[in-house]
Amino acid sequence: MKPQIAEPDQISSAREQSGGELSLRGVSHSYGELVSLDRIDLEVSAGRVVGLVGPSGCGKSTLLELICGLREPSGGAISVAGSSDARERLARCAYMPQRDLLLPWYSAIDNAALALRNQGMRREAARTAARDLFERFGLGGFETSRPAELSGGMRQRVAFLRTLIAGKPVLALDEPFAALDAITRAEMQEWLATALRTDPRTVVLVTHDVEEALYLCDRVAVLSSRPGRIVAELGAAARRAEDRDAAVTDPAFVAAREEALRALREGSR
Repeated sequence: MKPQIAEPDQISSAREQSGGELSLRGVSHSYGELVSLDRIDLEVSAGRVVGLVGPSGCGKSTLLELICGLREPSGGAISVAGSSDARERLARCAYMPQRDLLLPWYSAIDNAALALRNQGMRREAARTAARDLFERFGLGGFETSRPAELSGGMRQRVAFLRTLIAGKPVLALDEPFAALDAITRAEMQEWLATALRTDPRTVVLVTHDVEEALYLCDRVAVLSSRPGRIVAELGAAARRAEDRDAAVTDPAFVAAREEALRALREGSR
């Protein structure tokens, strides 16, 4: 049974206080003489999901760090909910890295509640807020389990719950399912699609998996090899459809996937 996610006011009112729209205009970034990103233009409306795909080393993860205010671009401008200040961008973004980074000495519920503890909430109050969501996330009964006792998919759910419960209007997801086997990855994609239908957020998803991007996102931006440039933008054929198997085998979806792969090949030349 797919988990149901709490209504927004059960998690936090943070995204009601400010929207989650993103704007990137002429964004470039360099590490010394190495240019990683070149003149990226991207607009994301609040509540929409955008995927970033491209070859390894093209600057996808760097772009997430720039959006979240963890770095400043070498050129161009980035704004989140109308603010270009790095601290304010960071305050509006929740970043989920490739690895789940769960603390092995914490229980699942304490890992999930960590974002609330970092905001100054007392431990019992943070646990209560997280506990209310565990059943909805398909984690009921595992509140006291340590990360080593959880499957890979369950660890990712805890990590995503930790990201979501922070109440930020923008989620920056960096290859969240890359470490999972193919079957678990497909299950997690379907689970995340349900989560985003139930509790919409503005999301920027980095992935190497074109099929994953097209299934989960409203739009997919294809980046070239370094320095990363957007060489194509594609609309999803069936946005976050409930039946993943039916969605990814639909002729329109297959055609969009082939178009994305073609853009990737051309951008890698």
